[in-house]
Amino acid sequence: MYRVIAIVGGALALAACSSNSEFLNLDALKPGPVMDTVRFESEPPGAEAKTSNGQTCRTPCALALPADAPLTVTFTLDGYQPESDQLEVINMAGSPPQLRPNPVLAELTPAPPPPKPVKKKPVRRKPVAKKPAPKKPVAAKPAAAAPARAPAAAAPAPAGSPWPSAPPPPQR
Repeated sequence: MYRVIAIVGGALALAACSSNSEFLNLDALKPGPVMDTVRFESEPPGAEAKTSNGQTCRTPCALALPADAPLTVTFTLDGYQPESDQLEVINMAGSPPQLRPNPVLAELTPAPPPPKPVKKKPVRRKPVAKKPAPKKPVAAKPAAAAPARAPAAAAPAPAGSPWPSAPPPPQR
């Protein structure tokens, strides 16, 4: 019975080694970055906290973040201006690296209201009534200089006509 178990175990080990060459790759044994849990809070609560590595949550919340490099966190909420904070890596002797500040507090300021659209009233133009041209008074010539020919009288315009009367014929 022991022989059968040893043969089956050896065969399985040999099959695993031949089909997968990653058994020689020791990257899986390397430790990943040290993680630090950071708490996020905002006033008012309910803001979205998004870190520069792409993780997000709704405040109040906590995220496990890698403590190998500084990160930026941005808080956004409808009706409020966004706010960003920087998380720094703190290395202390005898302890793993940590991110500070922890917890991260953000006080969001209300966004100014959008400008109201100005409604333009349609321009209504009143119809302009055309007025008749004013009649020019005919100046009387002095008595000393008698005209060679008497000017023909223009026919007066009918009363209430919008058209001016015909001008007198030119003198020669």
